[in-house]
Amino acid sequence: MAKEYAVLSAIGADRVGIVDDLSLIVSEGGGNIEESKMAVLGGEFAVMMLVSMENVALEELVSGIARIEEKLELKIGLKRTSEGSPSLAERGRPYSLETVSLDGQGIVHSVSAVLRRYGINIEDLETRTDRAPLTGAPLFRMKANVVVGPSVSVSALRRELEELQAAQDIDIILMPLVPARRD
Repeated sequence: MAKEYAVLSAIGADRVGIVDDLSLIVSEGGGNIEESKMAVLGGEFAVMMLVSMENVALEELVSGIARIEEKLELKIGLKRTSEGSPSLAERGRPYSLETVSLDGQGIVHSVSAVLRRYGINIEDLETRTDRAPLTGAPLFRMKANVVVGPSVSVSALRRELEELQAAQDIDIILMPLVPARRD
C-alpha cells in the first residue's frame, strides 16, 4: 500500500508530554513524522507535523480526532496533503532574510508585501521580541527562509528592501543560502 500524507496541527496549554502524546498516536497508527515545527507561544504549545501512514490508519486517525482532542486537551486539525513540493532547482534560489528593528506595528506585513510583489515564497518564518542591550528597548527580530524564483531580479529586490529599510528604520539582510559542502 502507498503512503498517504497529512499535516497534523495541534495547539493547547503548554505542558510536559505533548510531543510524546502526539508522536505516540502517529506511531501507534504505523505512521511516521516526516517533518515538524513546534513552539511555545505565550502559554500555548503549537505544533505542525507532516505525517505519513497507510490510508486505513489515516482514516482511523481522522475519525478519532474528537476523542484525541478531549483526552489530550488540545485543539487538533488534520489536512491531507501530498508528499512534497518540486525540487528546489525547479522552484528557484534559496535565500535567508533577517530583520532587526525597534518593535513596531506592521513589520512582518511590510516585508512580506515586498516579497509577495516579487512572487517570492516564504518557506519558513520566525519572529521574536528581545530587549536591546543597555537601553532595554524592545527589539523585533524576524528570520525567514525564502525561495526566489528564477525570473526574479535579485538586484531589484534588494533595492526595494533597501527603500523599506530606510523608510521604516529596519535593518534587513538578504543572503543566499548555499548547501553545506561535503568533503
